[in-house]
Amino acid sequence: MRAAAERTASLPRPAFSDTTATNRTSHERHPLMRILTVGAGAVGGFFGARLATAGQDVSFLVRPARAKALEGRGLRVAGQGEELHLTPRLVTAGAVGGPYDLVLLSVKATALRTALADIEPAVGPDTAVVPVLNGVAHLDALVARLGAGAVLGGVAKVVTTLNDDGDILRMAPPSVIVTGELDGRPSARVDAIRGVLTEAGIDSPATEDIVAAMWHKWVFISTLVALTCLMRGTVGEVNAVQGGAGLAAALIAETAAVAEAAGHPVTAAELAFTRSTVTAPGSPLTPSLYRDLVAGAPTEADHVLTDLTLRAHALGVATPLLDLAALQLRVHEHRLAAGRP
Repeated sequence: MRAAAERTASLPRPAFSDTTATNRTSHERHPLMRILTVGAGAVGGFFGARLATAGQDVSFLVRPARAKALEGRGLRVAGQGEELHLTPRLVTAGAVGGPYDLVLLSVKATALRTALADIEPAVGPDTAVVPVLNGVAHLDALVARLGAGAVLGGVAKVVTTLNDDGDILRMAPPSVIVTGELDGRPSARVDAIRGVLTEAGIDSPATEDIVAAMWHKWVFISTLVALTCLMRGTVGEVNAVQGGAGLAAALIAETAAVAEAAGHPVTAAELAFTRSTVTAPGSPLTPSLYRDLVAGAPTEADHVLTDLTLRAHALGVATPLLDLAALQLRVHEHRLAAGRP
């Protein structure tokens, strides 16, 4: 696979021209893209594996420990009727080999600062950077470091985790990346990226307002995080006891109120999806932030909950339950910083 990848690296880079976007027929493949997936964990590894299997020129930027594991075992994805096993092309910080056409940034917020320094050499004048982190605070950091022209908005919807062997387990059907220009204008590069994603079996619906889409995902994930972290249980466990469904409804009301005050009201359909997900009887669902919490690991609390509550306060929106959840997670982070489990 490495030899094949080296051959494809010599192919011409795709031009994001309006002619390319408008003249393509439904039977034509989108051009080969040189793609850097930042991280090969549960999210980046899954999407990167899909893109590489579809024939795109994909490299994975990983830490030395993850590189060693992948060199020995390969990148494996299993679940939902899917089995992928590939030998990924790996790069490490200081040797990313840019520029790339597309940088898919899938790290956790706690690793964002380091990741920005690592990917700077990968970004050229025609590079598009698609971050799929939760929340919106990372956008300012990306634009400040890489320039507004390089940065798109992004939302990922996938339910995956790593097992003890470092393999990626896909636990539910969604496989979605939504992307768009931050100012909402249509662009040829977004069309090209969406086409490449679709050809790899990754749904990529069009959006006229990617920032709103990011806010709507934030409403969902912050509700789920606050519910499970406050109650220390899965969605099903919380809803199995009296008051659980009421707490879920109250959290939805708070998160949706913040989004509306920020100018990004959540649609009825999106609210219904969030409500049905966080009140599903018997659901084993937990967010990765909750799993990090119970494992005694650092979390994305500041990015997912604290930032939301600060914006709520600035907008005059009362969020007592979200404040409590954010406070609990700050205590957890303080304990870790003090060296206590």
